[in-house]
Amino acid sequence: MGDPKKQKKKYTTPKFPWRSDILQSELKIMGEYGLRNKRELWRHKTMLSRFRGIARSLLGKPAEERVKLESQLLRKLKRYGILSENAVLDDVLDLTVEDILERRLQTLVFRKGLAKTIYQARQLITHGHIAIGDRRVFSPSYLVQVDEEDKITYAPFSPLANPEPPIRFSIELGSKGAEPA
Repeated sequence: MGDPKKQKKKYTTPKFPWRSDILQSELKIMGEYGLRNKRELWRHKTMLSRFRGIARSLLGKPAEERVKLESQLLRKLKRYGILSENAVLDDVLDLTVEDILERRLQTLVFRKGLAKTIYQARQLITHGHIAIGDRRVFSPSYLVQVDEEDKITYAPFSPLANPEPPIRFSIELGSKGAEPA
């Protein structure tokens, strides 16, 4: 069977965690994208840092050495919709963390109008009301690929999947047994 892989942190914390400008910018991003805690933000910042580090190292290599790795990096970023189809390696250095956060399932559910707020989008995903194709996804931080984007809908067995609103008690049904006051 073998031993399990060693668990590693998937994020790095800021070098200066108590600078007020960093705290304010992180708080603004967390509110705008409905992140649960700063670890989620740091994880996406670390992902961006790795992409940019790979791009910097590739730009320093001769053209014949970097062809394969450059195409792999660009293909991955284009598949997730982080870069446009006509992007080049220099465009990777211009990416921001907002570019990655825009591709999260939570953000796309809110932008498509399946939820009223970004926080409701997170709740719908964790409760299993959102599916990509025929597969339910329970992770709000799931990065959606470009070809999956138009397949985001309510899950087939969710009460929200009906075109009519979910069954609710109306005023008439709620007051059937009680006299109005």
